[in-house]
Amino acid sequence: MDEDTLVIESGARIAVYDDLLSAPRIVEIPPQDVQEFIEAIASSAYDLSHQLGGVLPYSVIREITENFIHAGFSECTVSILDQGNTLRFADQGPGIEKKELVLQPGVSSATGIMKKYIRGVGSGFPIVREYLSTSHGFMSIEDNATEGVVVTIAISKPVEPLIPSQDTRGFSSVPRETIEEPLSFFETEMPDLSPRERQALLLLHEHGLLGPVVLADYLGVSAPTTTRLLQKLQQMGMVESTQQKKRVLTQAGLFYVQRILGSEDLH
Repeated sequence: MDEDTLVIESGARIAVYDDLLSAPRIVEIPPQDVQEFIEAIASSAYDLSHQLGGVLPYSVIREITENFIHAGFSECTVSILDQGNTLRFADQGPGIEKKELVLQPGVSSATGIMKKYIRGVGSGFPIVREYLSTSHGFMSIEDNATEGVVVTIAISKPVEPLIPSQDTRGFSSVPRETIEEPLSFFETEMPDLSPRERQALLLLHEHGLLGPVVLADYLGVSAPTTTRLLQKLQQMGMVESTQQKKRVLTQAGLFYVQRILGSEDLH
């Protein structure tokens, strides 16, 4: 990309994962005018994710797509996973050094030239995070493998009621019509967690993705204590581990937060 005129020199790729047992389908987005390029990536990612059943709105996908301009549109890749409900945006640009800071409104590194194409006022990431936090989703910002950044956004579809499985370690979904009074049923059958375990679930719901060390800091306890807590929640099927060894809520954990912690007004 030319520094003065923002001429895009290489295209983008969208990788569509029907499942993780086979190679993804690849959709090429050729180089073009900046505005057209951003629109092509965003609209294609939106269409492809919704074809799989995804529910992420176009506006959210567009906000993250525009962030590619900060990377000089270097090796832009969008991966679509989880039946269209998880999108991962990766580039090989300069990266983001202060990841927590860019989540604050008004923080932006947009130059004058960039502002010809995007707002450039530091509103993109905060808007997306706020939307996802109120829509039972999450966003994470991480370093790419060698250089650049990876932004992941995900949202949960509305879930059917979940009940404890017979071995008490996990949850299974059942048709809504098989439960006469779903809410009262879960108020009595959902597991009774300790305040610290509930706090851990709330933190995961708020931040979306947390490692054990960071979670230990938030909880104010030792790393071994947090590890044991996470192991228990994982055995119960309420959290799961990512490839980066971080933890995220499962559908069961999300349902617990929605129906139990929410009803107790613990936010």
